[in-house]
Amino acid sequence: MVAGVGMAFAAASFTAQAALPVGAAAPQFQLHAALGGKPLDFSLQQALKKGPVVLYFFPAAFTAGCTLEAHEFAEATDKFTQLGATVIGVTAGNTDQISQFSKVECRDKFAVAADPGAKVAAQYHTAVQVQGKAMSERTSYVIAPDGKILLSYTDRNPDQHIQKALDAVKKYHAAH
Repeated sequence: MVAGVGMAFAAASFTAQAALPVGAAAPQFQLHAALGGKPLDFSLQQALKKGPVVLYFFPAAFTAGCTLEAHEFAEATDKFTQLGATVIGVTAGNTDQISQFSKVECRDKFAVAADPGAKVAAQYHTAVQVQGKAMSERTSYVIAPDGKILLSYTDRNPDQHIQKALDAVKKYHAAH
């Protein structure tokens, strides 16, 4: 079923609102999440007190593109941490699997949050409907500690998300 949802997502034709633009205020949120398989509550407001936040929305855990993206974010997490940034993945797809996904595919490196009904995705203009289910478009944001969006990047292909986010965090870090 999960693979079917991922394939349907890749093949679906749908329209989504444009993601929030650079310079916009990032909506605050709190979601149930998991890190290394352990539950936690993630608060954007609290995370921003530590530095920039790399917030990435992905369609569904354990699908091909989302797994690849999680592996690449896991490999880059130490670089983000050295630059003072926190990484958080958010999904509206198969939210019951975030604990296992955080452990296996995110390799215990960063938290993954469940967004039932894609409510937070909707605030960030990344919510889409796929086969009648609310999901999120693959979109990466970098949010400055003041709550302003520094990077807004949407592409179904996960290849450039990590590098674009890392470049935005490096640019912020160099200026501060």
